[in-house]
Parts: sequence; C-alpha cells; structure tokens
Amino acid sequence: MSVFTTHIPTRRFGFTDILVIGFVFAILYSLLHLGIGMTVPFSPEVQMEISTDPSDLPYYAGRSLLRMFLAYGASLIFTLIYGSIAAKTRIAQKVLIPLLDILQSVPVLGFLSITITMFMGLFPYSLLGVELASIFAIFTGQCWNMTFSFYHSLITIPKELHEAAAVLRLNWWQRFIHLEVPFSMIGLVWNSMMSFGGGWFFLAASEAITVLNESIRLPGVGSFMAAAVEEGNMKALVYAILTMVIMIVLIDQLFWRPLVVWSQKFKMERTEALEAPTSFVYDLCKQSIFLVWLQKYALIPLWKIFYNIFNFTAHLTDRTSAKIQSSNSLSYLSFTIKWTLFSIMLYYTTQQAYEGYHMMVSMGFENLVNIIQVGFYTLGRVMAASLIGLLWTVPVGVWIGTTPRLSKICQPIVQVAASFPANMIYPFVAIFYIKYTVNFEFGAIPLMMLGTQWYILFNVIAGAMAIPNDLKEAATVFNLSKWQRWRKLILPSIFPYLITGCLTASGGAWNASIVSELVIWKSNQLSATGLGSFINQVTATGDWPGIISGITVMCAFVVLINHLFWRKLYQLAETKYHLN
Repeated sequence: MSVFTTHIPTRRFGFTDILVIGFVFAILYSLLHLGIGMTVPFSPEVQMEISTDPSDLPYYAGRSLLRMFLAYGASLIFTLIYGSIAAKTRIAQKVLIPLLDILQSVPVLGFLSITITMFMGLFPYSLLGVELASIFAIFTGQCWNMTFSFYHSLITIPKELHEAAAVLRLNWWQRFIHLEVPFSMIGLVWNSMMSFGGGWFFLAASEAITVLNESIRLPGVGSFMAAAVEEGNMKALVYAILTMVIMIVLIDQLFWRPLVVWSQKFKMERTEALEAPTSFVYDLCKQSIFLVWLQKYALIPLWKIFYNIFNFTAHLTDRTSAKIQSSNSLSYLSFTIKWTLFSIMLYYTTQQAYEGYHMMVSMGFENLVNIIQVGFYTLGRVMAASLIGLLWTVPVGVWIGTTPRLSKICQPIVQVAASFPANMIYPFVAIFYIKYTVNFEFGAIPLMMLGTQWYILFNVIAGAMAIPNDLKEAATVFNLSKWQRWRKLILPSIFPYLITGCLTASGGAWNASIVSELVIWKSNQLSATGLGSFINQVTATGDWPGIISGITVMCAFVVLINHLFWRKLYQLAETKYHLN
C-alpha cells in the first residue's frame, strides 16, 4: 500500500491550502531560527544565564521541541536498523537482544558526565557539543522501547505473509518496505508516542544538570523549571507546566493523532471497523491540493530515487551472497573481515572493562557490598511501582483500545499525562511530602511510577487496537461472556504487547530511580536509600569509581531480572501468544 497519493483532485486552491502553506513555512523558519541558537559559542567557565521570565518560554519551548524531534529521528533510524538485524539473524539475535536489555538498563543520567565531556571535545567552544549530549540523552530514553516493539512485530509476522513474499520473490529491501514496516506500523506508532513522551523526562533532566561539580544549562523548558526550583518561584513553575501541557496537546493533535489514523490502514483484518479513529488535521491534509502537489512533484520523485537505490543495492547484495556461497576464496575473505571487526570491538570492550574493574576495586570490598545492598532497596521500589502500574493499566488500556470513540477522547488526555515529565512534578510532591512528613523511603515509589506506568498503558492500548475485528465479531457470534472474551481473546492478543511494555517499564523504572530517590526543593532535600540516589550523588561530585560501580551494579540487577523473569515471558509471547 502506497504512502503517497498520486492523484490530484479537481478541487480549487483554497483557504485550506493557504493554511497549510503558512504552517509549512512557519516550521521551516522556526527550524532555521532555533538551529542557529544551537551553534553559538560556549565556554564551560562562563555559565549560560537562564531566565525565569515567562516571555522567554516560547523560545525555550521551541529549543526543547527541536531537541526532541532530532532525538526521535535518530531513534527511528536506530529502531529500524537494529530491530531488523536482531529479528532476521539468529546469531545476531542472541547477542543484540541481551545487549538491548543492558543498554536500556544503563542509567543515562549517570553517563551524562561522560557524554557531555565527549561531545564537548568534538565541538570545542561551541554549544553544539552540549546540545548533542542532551539529544543523545533523549535518544537513549526513546529508542529502546521502539526497538523492542519493532523487533517483536517482525518475529510475529504470520507465516502466510512470509510465504507470499517468497512466492513474489521479494528481496530484503522490498520485504522491509512492503511487509515488515507496514505490519509493525500500529505498534511502532503507539510506542513512538510513548517513547517520545518518555523523552521529555530525559529532556528536563539533561537541560539542567550538575556534573563534575559544574552546573551546565541549556535554553529550554527543563532548564527554566530548574531555575524556578532554585529560586523557589512558584509562579514560574506554573507557567512552565502550562507551557508543557500546551506543547504536548499541540504535538498530539498536529502530529501523533494524524499518524494514529494513518496507521489504521495497515491493520490486518478482513472487515472494516464500524467506528474508525479520526483526526481533523488528517482530514484537513487530505483536502489540501498543495500537499498532494508536493507529494507528486517533490516527495514521490525523491522516494523513487531512494527506493531504486536501495532496491538496486539489495539485488547486488543477493547476487554477491550467492557468489560468496559458491566461492571459497570470497567466503574466506568475508569470514576474515567479520572476525577482524569483531576482534577490534572485543579488544576495545575488554580494555574499557579492565579500566572499569580497576576503578571498582579501588573502592574497596565493603563499599561494593554496600552498593549492592542499597540496590535491593531500589529493586523493591521498582517491583512495587511495576505491579501497581500493571493493576490499573491493563483494564484501562483495553477499554481505550477497543473503544474508538473513547480513544478519540482519552488519547489527548493520556498523551498529556504520559508525556509530561514526571520530574517536573517532583517539586510539588516534595512540598506535599515536607508538609505532611511523608516517609520518603516509601514516598519514592509513586514518583518512580509516574515515569514508568505509561509504557505498559500505551503498549496495552496498541495491542487492543491491533485485535482484528474479525475475531471480535467471532467472539460476539459465539456469545462469549466478558470473562471468556478476556481469557480467550483479549489477554492472548495483548500479551506480547503487555510483556514489551512491562520489560521497558522495568528498565525505565531503574533509570527513573536516579531522579526519584533524590528530590530537592529550595534548601530541602528528600533522599531515599537506594542505588538511584547513590548514582545521583556520585555523578554530581564526579566520583568516577562510584559512578562506574553504581552503573555496573544497576546493569547487573536489570540483566539478571530480565534473564530470569521477563525474558522467559517474552519467549512465551513469541511462541504461543501471537496472531498467526
């Protein structure tokens, strides 16, 4: 099914086209204006002043949005490449999927001291280095969930479709474009929404951070919020929250909602839904002659060039593979190149691991044992947050996903709630905790939940929306009760999506612990015993042995739990609970 419309309607050029043209040029001008601000001179010794004047918020909001969309573009490219390789090569799958578990468990905020130093070294005396470090932090908050979703979609493609692709003799590029991406579109769109929302969390944290005893600020809503917290300026906090809500609603209505409607055409079913989701922006774009003209004379020719290049590359790859299989010399050459690259990567990884090991040893055995002990406190909070989130997200997600009319109403609300960075609410929670002397050892659990439960909810909604109407009608014909419908249809259908959501939520909870176990309001500091608060403290002071040890212990916890629990459930989802 083609993405573009080639037929130009007979309607005349009208107000809709003027509106669309104005919007396109406004975006182009904003990109130019905001992009220039990312490359201004910068010196760590001279602190960038962040204003708390509400009149500066529109510009700050634009800078934050630019970082978010740049990170999302990088995340989407990473998802398509990484997910495809992991799903299509069994050897790569055994390496890349456990590696993905490790990567999503790595506390990005703990690594900001490393990434900022690295990117500033690449672009000295320019703000671009710090900007790239912030974008990288947002990227790591978005890509893992999207990659898991895309990978799961690829491994659950029905055999009938694979057989049809084989009969049509499609090469890898044609399979990717015409089968794999369309099949995964619904889950990818909904997980993109969730991942984009999760990116706000890292944006707010990366725009204003203290590393190596230096405070670094970037113009944005997150740094505006941090400056307001330092001043105790409640008025500025409210303005920042209102700005955040407005941005999230606009993005939902102008970007995500049209994508949700568009993605429904890739739904696998023989009967159409009685009540499909709608979007006024999507309908408006369909009525625009300018956009259709732009597609026909600009986008389609560019897409054909891009498609033909990759299609030609795919044919060459197939022919080369066939020749390599029939030639021992070429096969030996390919084998040598692969193992050379692998050896280089192994050497570099071993070297870094050796240096990290020496840093950990330098702390002493007792300190390492103490770090592991506080890790169990964080583990308890992660489990509690995941369980509480699971209890309410499953029924609510199924309800929203199976009711198009309700989805239309609830999607903006859920999107705002999920996208709003939880760490922006922490100051208000801190005020409440301080006033009522709440025990923060338990009070940190709701804070952790605020940033993780949405991963489960969005995956459940995506799974419920992906249930074919044929099966729903069959359940109605057989007069299944509500419990039978849940047991026979709903739970088996959403189970793969649910496990994906739980897996990413668990990893996100560990990351969230870094900011949820240590909350500051003015001169008041609320700290819970845990691995997250430990990493936060050693990152601020630049304690490299502590940073390495804390990150290593956190990764070990996450990988072990994923291997013993979540991975087994994921395998069950792959083998039993998918619509084939």
